[in-house]
Amino acid sequence: MATVQLAGDRITDWDSFHTESVQAFGFPDFYGRSMDAWVDCLSYLRDEDGMCKFRLKPKEVLTIEISHSAELHQRLPELVEDVEFCCTAINDRCEDYGEPPVIELVWK
Repeated sequence: MATVQLAGDRITDWDSFHTESVQAFGFPDFYGRSMDAWVDCLSYLRDEDGMCKFRLKPKEVLTIEISHSAELHQRLPELVEDVEFCCTAINDRCEDYGEPPVIELVWK
């Protein structure tokens, strides 16, 4: 099982969230630093598109662990809500194609 960790204590705004994501996921140089771009990059974890450094096997799941989550929930509740929504949307997209979910989101 693949795991990626985001440092919630270093996420202070949207820009720092995307900076952490680029470093953790290995997004390409043309990454758009938006939630649409975040979803696009993580929607192809089982494909050979090279949108991030992870390439999952057919039933494998990427666990996204976000540390210092209690503080992050208080500091940026909208960001937390958007991340949860986007992870659900990515998994829903997988299910639409008859595939198992690809992301497990863990708040630590």
